[in-house]
Amino acid sequence: MNGCVVTAENVHKTFAWTPVLRDISCTVEAGQAVAVFGPNGAGKTTLLRLLASLLKPSSGSLRLFALPADDPRARRRIGFVGHDSFLYPDLSPLENLRFYAHAYRLDNVSARVQAMLEYVGLQDWAATPVRSLSRGMEQRLALARALLHEPDLLLLDEPYTGLDAEALELLHASLLRAKQAGKTIVFSSHDFERSLALCSRVLMLCRGRLVWQSAADTPSVAELRDIYTDLTRHPARGRQD
Repeated sequence: MNGCVVTAENVHKTFAWTPVLRDISCTVEAGQAVAVFGPNGAGKTTLLRLLASLLKPSSGSLRLFALPADDPRARRRIGFVGHDSFLYPDLSPLENLRFYAHAYRLDNVSARVQAMLEYVGLQDWAATPVRSLSRGMEQRLALARALLHEPDLLLLDEPYTGLDAEALELLHASLLRAKQAGKTIVFSSHDFERSLALCSRVLMLCRGRLVWQSAADTPSVAELRDIYTDLTRHPARGRQD
């Protein structure tokens, strides 16, 4: 897959006349892994939900795969992992994935679901109700749900939050495999070190604005911490490298 996956031009989003995102313009190329940083309330979740077509811009233009963001042909090519896992707690991982496989009208459902459970390391808990799983297991299952239909664009909202060490390593390894498979990945995070080990570009939001983005080599962790500290204290200094 080649070309632009995401094209945002002067995107604004307001809730009850309160601006949450302002004048966001950026592109994401096919195969890139992009990390979105910013303090709480910067607009990261809103941006991810716009890209997932769960929200519509209040103004501006947002296109996915050269199509309007809400076009069904674009939406089918998206996998999204947010704060809500979109899993049914009384169903098992096996039952949840089978449900989504049928919803997407996938073929070879049994083999596909079994392979995905093994991919995220949940084959031994396939029959356990989701409500009995740990936070890390549920997050891995949410990733399996998002990857089940082989999307071209994978969106994740703070995927590392609240996970133990084992779950962090398993989730990070899964994301690395998705990147190596050529998936385009956009995710928000507060974890600079893990994010920079995965991503090829950085976007930084502050007070609803895109105040900095890397256009060349990804910065080091130390450089990114300095940029983050400076821009969150003085967002008017925003620049692009």
